Amino acid sequence: MAAELCSIPRAPGRLPLLGHVWPLWRDPLGFVKSLGRTGDLVRVDVGTLPVVFVTHPRLAHAVMVTHGRSFEKGRLFDRVRTFVGDGLATAKGEVHRRHRRLMQPTFHQARIAGYCEVMSRRAMALAESWQDGRRIAVEHEMGEFAIVTLAETMFSADIGRPAVEAVRRDVPIILKNMLLRAVSPKILDPLPIPPNRQFDAAAARLRGVIEDVIAATRRAGDTDQPDLLSVLMAARDADTGEALSDTEVRDELVTILFAGTETASSTLAWAFHEIARAPEVEKKLLAEIDEVVGERPVGFEDVARLTYTRCVLDEVIRLHGVTLLMRRSTEPVELDGVTLPVGTEVGLSLYALHRDERVYRDAGRFDPDRWLPERRGEVPRESFLPFGAGSRKCIGDAFSWAEITITLATVLARWRLRPVPGHVTREAVAAMPHPVHLPMTVEAREPARR
Repeated sequence: MAAELCSIPRAPGRLPLLGHVWPLWRDPLGFVKSLGRTGDLVRVDVGTLPVVFVTHPRLAHAVMVTHGRSFEKGRLFDRVRTFVGDGLATAKGEVHRRHRRLMQPTFHQARIAGYCEVMSRRAMALAESWQDGRRIAVEHEMGEFAIVTLAETMFSADIGRPAVEAVRRDVPIILKNMLLRAVSPKILDPLPIPPNRQFDAAAARLRGVIEDVIAATRRAGDTDQPDLLSVLMAARDADTGEALSDTEVRDELVTILFAGTETASSTLAWAFHEIARAPEVEKKLLAEIDEVVGERPVGFEDVARLTYTRCVLDEVIRLHGVTLLMRRSTEPVELDGVTLPVGTEVGLSLYALHRDERVYRDAGRFDPDRWLPERRGEVPRESFLPFGAGSRKCIGDAFSWAEITITLATVLARWRLRPVPGHVTREAVAAMPHPVHLPMTVEAREPARR
């Protein structure tokens, strides 16, 4: 493989045997942002394994859409398979296609409308739990909210309460260590260091609890509930009539947990942070919420009508997107004049791609207006990939947008969140870089708005 890839420039900072593991560990966000300075295709060595990074949105679209059938999920997903099993995030080929067909009805519009009732109720409970003038840790509040809300849509019956508690305890531990686990050489996995012990123990506990809930639901014959667990257990392939096994149901539930929790919590935390620093944006948001929703609870039908809210959230996720995705070529693929042989690992960072100055004017600035209809032509559509693209695009994107939109509109209608003076917010090293610590003070809006 080295001969075919020798024309691709290598990223600076490589060390013998370790390759680029050290800069990936030390500053992954800074490292992936720096790769574009080397070229549109850049070689990065994870230990002795070469990974070809695409650093231009045009090439990322080519990998995920144009040549999407020539790639499968790569090393990153192999490394987390011990946790998520063969869920949609890691499944290959026909297994992935079969699971996607079976799971598609789970995220049908009519189903999401039902889940929105839980989302709205949970968002209202969150807003009512705060007191005027209180200082909150936004990243903690949003993390707890996202975990419990997602768990309630997954396990609506009383039998699922142990799973909700396990999710609340173990998902943050798994998310904290997942990215470091993914970019580390496999030889380090058996080392009894704290991150390895914590990750393995939390993953084993979570899988075990979900298996228990599935078995108990099966014994009780209580699969006629409006939750994700029941929908998955009742799913049948339209062509073959085949259902998911209990192990497959478990893997899909775990995949939804780790994908859905971090997306919602990180995006909401950054949204409150960015909005607080942009008074004009906040003013326009409140005007739209007043006009579309008024004083009633935010519902499913409001999500599509809150168009400026969507612009704000698009801009938030552009600035604070997924740190790393990977693909592996299953046949020779030509990218930018270079033929990648079978088995080539390809990496891309939505976080870095969405901050590309060649595509986004004033790319580091929070500017929701760039997504207004009259300005949409400024950014090529294929350059914005918030949930990936092609056949591997996140199946739960509509679910996530609904949850985030409903929660943001519900909270903003009742509370103004203000930054703590002097505090500098840093980005965490994670699959999606959430704030390390984001203290804010909540101020009640006038009674008419409450």
